Amino acid sequence: MSTPEGERMDECRSGFPGPPASPALIVGDCIEVMRSWPDGCVDLCIADPPFNMSKSRGLGWAFSTHVTMQEAWDRFSADEFFAFNLAWLTEVCRVVRPNGNVIVFGTFHNIYQLGSILQGALNRRLLNSIIHFKPNAQPNITARMLTESTEQLIWAVNETPERARRWIFNYQRAKELNGGRQMRNLWEFPVTPRSEKRHGRHPAQKPLALMERLIDLASDPGDVILDPFAGAGTTGVAATRRQRRWLLIEADEHYAGIARQRIAAETSPPPP
Repeated sequence: MSTPEGERMDECRSGFPGPPASPALIVGDCIEVMRSWPDGCVDLCIADPPFNMSKSRGLGWAFSTHVTMQEAWDRFSADEFFAFNLAWLTEVCRVVRPNGNVIVFGTFHNIYQLGSILQGALNRRLLNSIIHFKPNAQPNITARMLTESTEQLIWAVNETPERARRWIFNYQRAKELNGGRQMRNLWEFPVTPRSEKRHGRHPAQKPLALMERLIDLASDPGDVILDPFAGAGTTGVAATRRQRRWLLIEADEHYAGIARQRIAAETSPPPP
């Protein structure tokens, strides 16, 4: 990136003092990084956390190149996983402004625990569950259960149910995106295409169009979007394209490098 913002993005590392300036890509543990930030400095958080579905040895099959997740950052004991989810969600709810939006991705591996923490331990108001249907999802390689072709999203307001009010939901924009009709909570997007992985692959990378829709509906231009598990930087690309500011945190330097390259390539203006 040739802009001053891009230079700042490349220079950020863990230990980043608050309040954060945006845009910024910070390399570090998201819990530690957020703890250095002031309360209420973010308008919207979109988080795609570890699902705790990795195996120490990936499982494959003879008819596909697909291998199940085997990332070290995605493996926890049961107690570790609960403590981790409670810690990062607690920090998210502190740094997101009151009545700001919090959107969290998951599958059956983690979504029920995340919902329980948000609704129970943190007493946040849950607005919607959104189902992301992937019509071209990978087949089930065990042949022992149904093919998993969806992910779930929890859309919460960062306030108690009694005090939640005036959160952002761009209703008219949702109708525009849905041909003039009310948008439902079942969204169909194919798995992330290869064209969006040309700078490098992340095993949990989300489609750009899906992220742009979330940002369109749950924030306004100029808002600050937080992604505490930045991966390949899709949130940064989508936020820039939708005229929002962004703060990305990524613990793995390899994926942070992919995110830097991708954001620079996909958001910088073309040369004259």
